[in-house]
Amino acid sequence: MTAQTMTTDHSRAVADGAHSHGVVPAGSRAERKTSFDLADIPVPTGREEEWRFSPVARLQPLFGEDLGAGGVLTTVVEAPEAKVEIVGKGDPRLGTTGKPGDRTAVTAWNAAAEATIITIPAEAVASEVTSVRVEGATKDATAQHLLVHAEHHAEAVVVIDHRGDATLNQTVEIVVDEGAHLTLVSVQDWADGAVHASSHRASIGRDAKLKHVVVTFGGDVVRITPDATFTGEGGEVEMVGLYFADADQHQEHRLFVDHAVPRCKSRVTYKGALQGAGAHVVWVGDVLIQAEAEGTDTYELNRNLVLTDGARADSVPNLEIETGEIEGAGHASATGRFDDEQLFYLMARGIPEVDARRLVVRGFFAELIEQIGVASVEDRLLASIEAELEKSMSVITGVAPVAE
Repeated sequence: MTAQTMTTDHSRAVADGAHSHGVVPAGSRAERKTSFDLADIPVPTGREEEWRFSPVARLQPLFGEDLGAGGVLTTVVEAPEAKVEIVGKGDPRLGTTGKPGDRTAVTAWNAAAEATIITIPAEAVASEVTSVRVEGATKDATAQHLLVHAEHHAEAVVVIDHRGDATLNQTVEIVVDEGAHLTLVSVQDWADGAVHASSHRASIGRDAKLKHVVVTFGGDVVRITPDATFTGEGGEVEMVGLYFADADQHQEHRLFVDHAVPRCKSRVTYKGALQGAGAHVVWVGDVLIQAEAEGTDTYELNRNLVLTDGARADSVPNLEIETGEIEGAGHASATGRFDDEQLFYLMARGIPEVDARRLVVRGFFAELIEQIGVASVEDRLLASIEAELEKSMSVITGVAPVAE
């Protein structure tokens, strides 16, 4: 199937009443069933709104109730100021960010017998990045639970790095207390056969700031569902995503920002590229501005760049507004192929086509990479993008990429 192309641009529109663009969701996003009970959220068939773009057959191992714990090895290298604990399922700090909202999320919640909690104590400013390495050990379907908690007025950067081959169903809870600043980066750099579903649920307190970054390159199927809810006025969330899908890969990012209290701000920016037969990326961005959330300021953006035939991108922004007393709200989405005019402009100035294509893709991602703010991740991303471009250039030139 060739790429689907859709372009929309709603610039900072202030609206009164519910509004959505593209495919109309099945009722309000706020009405979606959430529960800690497996019986309340059945195994999907693929016809449900939240699963209609997903390859449910390939995700099937993550729907069952008998997930184990030995499929991944988790290593935490914490900043000196941070505290790391392994706790049982009954710890009262778990589950405070909200209930699971789909089958993989509720399965991961129930299957994980313990959790890793990373705490940045109140008033502490972490002097180093806290690194969480999640590495595939076996292909056994596995559940994992992580909680990152920035206590009031704390500041920290946490990077979760996924590598190797695994079948992982994951919960990541994020709590940002009053006045805290937290950057959380999740990198999906799996081997080709990995299957990964991850439910990120974040709560953002009064005057708190969360930068949530998702980077997806590897894996057979990767499905990340970040939810962010404001619990106090003056909170801010910046959600940044970058992804690059190759032949037969499915990468899906479904976001939900719940403006449930007044005077909070959200910005969502996701960009992706895709190439090869069967490459499929999905981005769904849901923003709900509840009736009580006066003074909300929100905007979401998704851009997809299709590099070859046979790839498909689905982009669906949804915006629901229940009050007219807001600062601004809008969204933009575009999916398209290489800009022939850009290529012509560069080639007319003596730049070979292969190099011109590299420049266009690098420029597409450059601004977003700079927003991540973690040098080690940015450098790694540039190297990963270059490796992906080598694959697409080999199709154009007929010369196979040189193995390292």
